[in-house]
Amino acid sequence: TAMFASNLIKSLKNAAIITSGRNNLYHNNKCNMSQMLAKRRSKQLQEPQQQQKLCNSYTTICPKKDLINRTRICLVLLPLTSVSCTAHTSTTNNVKATAINDSDIMSEEAKNAKSIYDFTVKDTHGEDVSLEKYRGNVVLIVNIASQCGLTKNNYKKLTELREKYGDKGLKILNFPCNQFGSQMPESDGEPMVCHLRDAKADIGDVFQKIDVNGSNAAPLYQYLKAKQTGTLGSGIKWNFTKFLVNKEGIPVSRYAPTTDPMDIAKDIEKLL
Repeated sequence: TAMFASNLIKSLKNAAIITSGRNNLYHNNKCNMSQMLAKRRSKQLQEPQQQQKLCNSYTTICPKKDLINRTRICLVLLPLTSVSCTAHTSTTNNVKATAINDSDIMSEEAKNAKSIYDFTVKDTHGEDVSLEKYRGNVVLIVNIASQCGLTKNNYKKLTELREKYGDKGLKILNFPCNQFGSQMPESDGEPMVCHLRDAKADIGDVFQKIDVNGSNAAPLYQYLKAKQTGTLGSGIKWNFTKFLVNKEGIPVSRYAPTTDPMDIAKDIEKLL
């Protein structure tokens, strides 16, 4: 009995030790878990701060990156601007050179002319036409083209001008010209007539295709440019340059290619 009691006491002590060990282990694990959770919580709390710090850094960096990009853009654009200016200067110089050459090569016919009535031109079918036939009329002279960006509006408005003032003494003389971007490819004669008919351009009398600038410029245009020199020299700048001629056959006004024909109406009315 005494031995049994002694063994029982030892067993109880061992059980107590084991239980205590388990409790300690549980406590330690619990502490470790708490520490782990605390660290994780701390990390979670720090992450927004780090993200905010990163965002702030990005915000600070962005303007510099943008500045670098803008600098690169400027470096690209500046040469382009330079090229554009050079091209513009070159074009301007060419215009001036053309004007000087036009003056130098002015034909005797153009030099001696007193009015447009001194010129004889050819119609689209190659027949001679003396401009004397237009004496006593107000005349609008235009170099036309079929494939220009200005074609549609000018065809329409020139037609309106002719319809409005044709019976009152306005005559529109149209000279096809292929010198500007090769935008008048149609041949004289029937192809030209068909083109204007298809375009519904009832714009007045149509003459043979001519040059308006250079050594082969028609004498009529040499005369017109000498009387109304225009901007940046006398050379014709583009399709649909317009000359308004009074009843005495003298050119009195010149209009840029972009001038809407109907904007000339008031000037026409003053001369009629």
